Amino acid sequence: MTRRTIALLATLAGALAPPLAALAAPPPSTSTWTASWYASPHATWDADFPLPTGVPAVLAQQTVRETARLSIGGKRVRIVLSNRYGTQPVPIGAARLARVTRAAPAAAIALTFGGQTAAFIAPGAPLVSDPVELPVAPLDKLEVSVYLPQATPLTTFHWGAQQTGSIEAGDTTAARPRQPQALHGRALLAGILVESDTRRDVIVALGDSITDGNGSTPDQDRRWPDVLAATMAQQGIAVVNAGISGARLLGDRMGVNAAARFGPDVLDQPGVTTVVVLLGINDIGWPGSAFAPQEPPMTAPRMIAAYRQLIAQARLHKVRIVGATLPPFEGALQGTPFAGYYTPAKDGVRRAVNRWISESGAFDAVADIDAALRDPQHRTRLLARYDSGDHLHPGDAGYEAIAATVAATLGKTDGR
Repeated sequence: MTRRTIALLATLAGALAPPLAALAAPPPSTSTWTASWYASPHATWDADFPLPTGVPAVLAQQTVRETARLSIGGKRVRIVLSNRYGTQPVPIGAARLARVTRAAPAAAIALTFGGQTAAFIAPGAPLVSDPVELPVAPLDKLEVSVYLPQATPLTTFHWGAQQTGSIEAGDTTAARPRQPQALHGRALLAGILVESDTRRDVIVALGDSITDGNGSTPDQDRRWPDVLAATMAQQGIAVVNAGISGARLLGDRMGVNAAARFGPDVLDQPGVTTVVVLLGINDIGWPGSAFAPQEPPMTAPRMIAAYRQLIAQARLHKVRIVGATLPPFEGALQGTPFAGYYTPAKDGVRRAVNRWISESGAFDAVADIDAALRDPQHRTRLLARYDSGDHLHPGDAGYEAIAATVAATLGKTDGR
């Protein structure tokens, strides 16, 4: 190759190359996407478990319609669907989003995924919609409808929604159904993100059925994270609920163990700054009951080691972690097939765990839920006005007391 040829090639290369400015990274956006609502996905279970899933095993040519109340608002919205525990793709034929008003849902807006109205949720993965131009306010309610055109095993769901959805024949994403089938769990919807011009803090509530809201009034947003969200919305702070009924620190079945789900359910929430951990009563109550008849009794040291792992994960990501003491549960589920959930020995484990949570200094702060809910005349029982009736789950008043206790704890440790 001659010098003239080399010079000619160099000239051509310079002419064809894009200017350096074109290769530079675009200016950073001032907008921020933040988690505003969440429901932890978990796997369905086999028929040998003593609780039914309450959802169909397969959905085919049906629309799933779900309602969710936001914690904070924004100028645009994204929807997150989940196939976290699926082993095959979930085909989405159509999906729409509508604002829920007192009269009826407003006109539904078509959702797209990479510009397409149809999509697949990959096995083990989420599916995030394109942004929707829909300004929303704090505590707005949105309705998400998703059409499944093919036979699809329902392997990922959320059991305790405390919010009634529906399953409808055919593609009704753009219409109102006539005879829907009630859905008392969640089938596809896992998260809602909002976009705003300023950074927003997010509090994640990690827990079990007490965080999931069992015993609260359905369809009224009376779970303790709902009540906390209404309080924190005044400060522009989001609250999302990562509670799973039956969840445990150390065991799997109704959701995987806490350390396994801490990443996707807590650390992966856009904007997370704080996690409140109210979790562990099922670790104590399940062994020897119909839930886990062959499991050996739980011990406080095992639970403490599990808490320390959650604390370690949070600290690695600079997330503040608040430990919540476990409320009393004497008489829990008495007269049901789950009798034996409570024993005096199990309560001894609870009290030992609570002492460690309160006195060890391991958490960044402590919300003393035990003190807030117990009967001062019978400290191993819930105060009657806070009890839903099963002596395990609070009712609406009890959840308000939990939210007030958490809010007070956050206020003491927050520099704002």
